Order: sequence, then structure tokens, then C-alpha cells
Amino acid sequence: MDHATIAAIATPPGEGGIGVVRISGADAASVASRIFRKSGRRPAIDLASTPSHRLIYGNIVDDRGTTIDEVLLAWMKGPHTYTREDTVEISCHGGPLPLRETLRLALAAGARHAERGEFTLRAFLNGRLDLAQAESVLNVIGARTSESLRLAVDDLGGDLSRRLEPATSALIPLLAYLDASADFPDDEIDLADIREGLDQAETALASVVAGSNAGMLYREGTQVALVGRPNVGKSSLLNAILRSDRSIVTPIAGTTRDVIAETVNLRGIPTTLLDTAGIVDTEDPVEQIGVERSRKALATAAAVAFIVDGSMSPSEGDLDIARTLASRPRDQQTPVVLIVNKRDLPQASQDAITSALPGIEPVHVSATTGQGLDTLEEALAKTLMADASGGAQPALVNARQRSALERALVHLQDAQAGHDLGVPQDLLATSVRAALHAIGEVTGENVDEAVLNEIFSSFCIGK
Repeated sequence: MDHATIAAIATPPGEGGIGVVRISGADAASVASRIFRKSGRRPAIDLASTPSHRLIYGNIVDDRGTTIDEVLLAWMKGPHTYTREDTVEISCHGGPLPLRETLRLALAAGARHAERGEFTLRAFLNGRLDLAQAESVLNVIGARTSESLRLAVDDLGGDLSRRLEPATSALIPLLAYLDASADFPDDEIDLADIREGLDQAETALASVVAGSNAGMLYREGTQVALVGRPNVGKSSLLNAILRSDRSIVTPIAGTTRDVIAETVNLRGIPTTLLDTAGIVDTEDPVEQIGVERSRKALATAAAVAFIVDGSMSPSEGDLDIARTLASRPRDQQTPVVLIVNKRDLPQASQDAITSALPGIEPVHVSATTGQGLDTLEEALAKTLMADASGGAQPALVNARQRSALERALVHLQDAQAGHDLGVPQDLLATSVRAALHAIGEVTGENVDEAVLNEIFSSFCIGK
């Protein structure tokens, strides 16, 4: 690791109430002392001898003593800092120029400009965070709902690492036993239950991998297509869920002729609702384009909200859509939530629809009055979550982490199969060692410099 003292603007570009310049490293105090003066005093402050974790009011000055900005300086001596290094954070006025000038002076005073993610990289290399915690910082920053933020903060506190700990705790002594048995076959070594250790590790890893789909929902969001024949209330329902008039609603069938996408917080899941054109046979070329786009949305969405008009008996158009949903090949099936709209009007029987979609319990709502919306949102969220995780606890793992954990599972399954077939213990040890190495790619015990550079290059400068 480069031990130079680094500095960067730690707040987003643009104008705001305050902006922060962060300095970290062994020379952080001396760099800051060269450019900071306490209010009303010209002599430089000796930060290194100042008690740690103090907030000091003063000014940033250039080499001619000209005041650049009026600031608050936070002095924090390592190791009780984010990077475990001596750290200074200067809160300036939040315009681009005061921040750039303060950073320029810090660099001129001996700091080096930080690379992307270098502060968090140092936190990892100095043992402040493991790699799983370090990567969770991006999830905290990018959280789109309160639930995704809660999961990300849990991982920042070490939740993902704790969920992986039973696997490593089972595999490390197992590997030691296998290596000892292979290296010293003539010695008396206490027998170990190899299969039990492998099963414990697989259970822990499988739970995290299963929950990764749900984690992806919370982190990246998903799509739900609102489908149905014209004038069943798709646009009205979209507006009701959004609590705003986003789609044009008229009594005229076929008002929506294109797919309208809007994102909503659906029980913590960032969900893009696709208000589609009514699916109907038509000679109108514009409507045909809209219907074709609706069919594409139907094929790509994570779930389908099939809407029918509860005040009317199902039409042939309703039944055609129901049959299409029911007859899709298994590998193209997405979960369906059946919504019976217009609950505020006298209701007609929908038995023909429920018969065409067996096992799907309809949700009765009124887009006009709002009746049943909470039940609908809960049903949609449960459907999305059940399809994604199968009931496993959500895990906010990214693609790199998931790939490593899936490889670890494969190595464990190889070891289990080998154990059942009675293969030599040195071969079992090879699979167990590979599984531990793959887990270490997530927690940081086994990761090379190139991978670290790739991981932290996705961070912003100043984090």
C-alpha cells in the first residue's frame, strides 16, 4: 500500500450548504496545519499536539495569508478513524470553488490526490473493515429504499461476514484434519465427521446464495407489467399506487398506446411499474405497435399484474390473456397477481378467469377509491420476494461475491460426492481448500491487488 497522505473532496459535485475535504495519512496534521488558521489568530496551529476528535473553527488561508474560506476543521487521530490513519475533515462552504481551492492548497502542502475508493481501500487494508464490509459501503450509498438501506447498514456492520462464518468455522478444522491425515497416515489422529462439516458449510453458503436474488431486488429493483384489455383501469391503478396522476385516464378505451414506466417503493423493493397498452386485436397501426410493446413488457417483467374489470363478466379478450399467461412454457413463466379492479361498483362473477388461472387468489381493489391498495402492494411484494428468494433471508451480495460463493458451493458438493465415493482424503482436502479460498474472496482473506483495484475503482473519489 502507498503510505502517502491523501486528500480529496468527499462530497458530491454541485452547490450545497457545506462541502468536505478529507485528508488521511501520517502527515494529515502537518498538511492541515499549513493551510488552516484558528479564527483571529495568524500563527499556524499544531494539530499533532491537539487532543483528538476536536472540532476547530477557523479559516483556510493560502501561502500569502489570504483567507480562502471560513471553515470547521475536524481533527481525528488514528486508529479511531475511518481509515485508521490520522484524519482531517474540513467542512467548507458548499460551492465548487471553495472546495477546489481548499483541496489545491492541501495538495500543495504535501498531500497526494486520492484515487477512487482509496479511503475505503485503506480502511480495508488497515483492518478497519473486511472486504465484504468495504463493498457494502457502495450499497449504503446507492440504497433506494429504507429496507435496502437497512440491509446495507447491517452488512456494513459485518452481517454478511457473520453469515459466512459458520462455513469457515466448519471448514478450517476439517481441512486441518484432512491435511494431517494425508501427511501423517501412520500417526494416530482422532477421527472427524467429514460429512457433518461439509453439510454445515453447505447450509450456510446455500442460504446466502439463495438470498442473493432477493438482495438483488432490494439493490437493483425489478419490473412489474400491468396488463389487461383496454379500459379495465390499468392507468388508474398505476396512478393510485403512485399517489399521483402520471398516466392519462379517460373513459375512452385505448388511451394508453405506449408503455409508461414509473418506479415505486413496494414494501422496500424499488419496483418499476409498466403501464402497458391494452392487449387487443386491432387494425389501428399505432395501437398495434403499443400492443406489441405490451407483449414484450409481459415477456421481460419479473411479475405480471393481470387486471380485469370486476364490474363486468370476463370478455373473450380477458380470457385470451388469461390463457396466454397460463400456457406459457415453464422456463418463461413469471408469477402472476390477478387484480379485480372497480371494487366500488356492483361486482360480476370472475369464475371464468380464476378457472383459467388455477391457484391464483384474486386481489380486489378500487383504483378510484383506493380500497384494497395496501393488500395489493403486499401481494405484489410477497410474490416478487417469494419468486426471488424462496424464503431465504435477503443477502446484498454483488455479482463478484455471488460468483465466488457459487464456486465455493460447487467445491463443497465435489467434496461431498468424493467422500461418499471414498476418494482419498488428499483429494477431499483440495476441494475443501478451494471452497475456503472462494469464501476468502468475499471476506478479503484471499484477494489479489488486481481484484482490489477493480472493486474500489467503482467507488467515488473521496470515499
